Amino acid sequence: MTEPTSVKTNFIRQIIDEDLRTGKCTQVATRFPPEPNGYLHLGHVKSVYLNFGIAEDYQGNCNLRFDDTNPHKESMQFVESIMEDVRWLGFYLGERIYYASDYFERLYEFALELIDQGLAYVDDLTSEEIREYRGTLTKPGRESPYRNRTPTENRDLFQRMRNGEYLSGTKVLRAKIDMESPNINLRDPVLYRIRHEVVHHQTKANWCLYPTYDYTHPLSDALEGISHSLCTLEFEDHRPLYDWVLEHIRVPHRPQQIEFARLNMEYTILSKRKLTQLVENGIVEDWDDPRMPTVAGLRRRGYTPTALRTFAHRIGVTKSDSIVELSMLENCLREDLDAHAPRRMVVLNPLKLIIDNYPKEQVEYLDAPNHPKDKTLGTRKLPYGREIYIDKADFCEQAPKNYKRLILGGEVRLRNSYVVRCDTIVKDDQGEIQELHCCYDPETLGKNPVGRKVKGVIHWVAASHAIPMEIRLYERLFATATLESSKNIPKNKNSKDNNSKDEDNPLIANLNPDSLIVLTQALGEPSLATTQPEARFQFEREGYFIRDKLFGPEGRPVFNRAVTLRDTWAKIKTP
Repeated sequence: MTEPTSVKTNFIRQIIDEDLRTGKCTQVATRFPPEPNGYLHLGHVKSVYLNFGIAEDYQGNCNLRFDDTNPHKESMQFVESIMEDVRWLGFYLGERIYYASDYFERLYEFALELIDQGLAYVDDLTSEEIREYRGTLTKPGRESPYRNRTPTENRDLFQRMRNGEYLSGTKVLRAKIDMESPNINLRDPVLYRIRHEVVHHQTKANWCLYPTYDYTHPLSDALEGISHSLCTLEFEDHRPLYDWVLEHIRVPHRPQQIEFARLNMEYTILSKRKLTQLVENGIVEDWDDPRMPTVAGLRRRGYTPTALRTFAHRIGVTKSDSIVELSMLENCLREDLDAHAPRRMVVLNPLKLIIDNYPKEQVEYLDAPNHPKDKTLGTRKLPYGREIYIDKADFCEQAPKNYKRLILGGEVRLRNSYVVRCDTIVKDDQGEIQELHCCYDPETLGKNPVGRKVKGVIHWVAASHAIPMEIRLYERLFATATLESSKNIPKNKNSKDNNSKDEDNPLIANLNPDSLIVLTQALGEPSLATTQPEARFQFEREGYFIRDKLFGPEGRPVFNRAVTLRDTWAKIKTP
């Protein structure tokens, strides 16, 4: 699979094309503005490819701008992870890395402009009182008793807020717009709040006065010369405020906000708040747990930038919400790895097979292609000896009618090797099969036996050269398709503070108990011993796997299953 070359037209590109045609815009400039309070996830992937992709296609620029106006939830860990993720997705950042905090001084001066125009005032109401005064969707708001302070008084109070003379939460700066507006976002929104208890990861302790997103975002866009500010649909009701800020402050440029539908996907939560709860409450190991829909988790799971780009291309950009099937994402990965992943043989649940008519000390090396369709990937040598291992699932003592693997008295071909026949079974005292005794046909290397047809082909590894490894079989974290409306996640079951019943919370009640299965007895062919982290393979007949960054017990390499060979969930009906 190659990266998509054709560009899908959509309503955003149509707007840009018209703006360029009419001269409203002469150069396209976009931005990707994550808040550094968590790791990027699949929803961000859609936005990254949209913003950076449009900039590339129109020979424009895209800025990575950190919306760092809420420092008590932000950290340099998240800043660094976001930059790494964007680069891994395939975009060169160069010097186009910005922070909203870069503009704190300018934003403060702009706020003074609003105050001097009588368009902003310092309010002493508490956050609860502001919420009460704002009204509801059916009930208009009420004016604050502090709304009619003079510009001179407001300027003095605002400067003193900056100087740290007031405690956190005691005063805010609000825009003076319309407390009876049907759009609740225009009912004198808060522009600044005081926060003493945090140290900003960029500005350190230089500020105790922090602007809100709705105030910062349009001004940051304007200062950076952004032509088209692309946001998800939840910001559509905020656009009048975006435009109001730009209309009443003297800025060098006037950007245009355009909204598109966010990504919603089956079996997946894309709420950063809920993902944070999964991490903090011990439901997953960390942000890069391969079951997480974060870029770091997907990367560790085995996803490639190409697969994610193809996925973003296929889902497209629309104005209406919809739910994407998770199988679409998985199929994008299968297509990419099927074309590029070298093949290897790994036995997940080993069963010893002894070839009685093969010389005890002899080892021969058989040629095996690294890829059945791509000869440029070359071949490798597979050691073959008297004792080998096959998977327990490939032998059945009481076989069903259409069983095409190894049975007592039956024959099967060993992949890239000989045909063998099972003659006897050795069991322990509990009746468990311990080993199989077979014979091989030395005339069947690379050709079919004479006078008989062998239907089955199974994989194997030589006992003398097998590499012990740990295999982690990852599946969907949740067993239910629809999850975004679920409640907050309670603490881990072992937490003393957890008073919630699992069955009362859909996220907990619908966790997939088989989302991770760890196999510690797996054995692989020797070529896997020297693989580096993030090397991807198809383990023949088992699925696609990636070498993890971790090691298992006794230094064993760890491989994570990226995706099965086929969609094993296709026939499962969600209740």
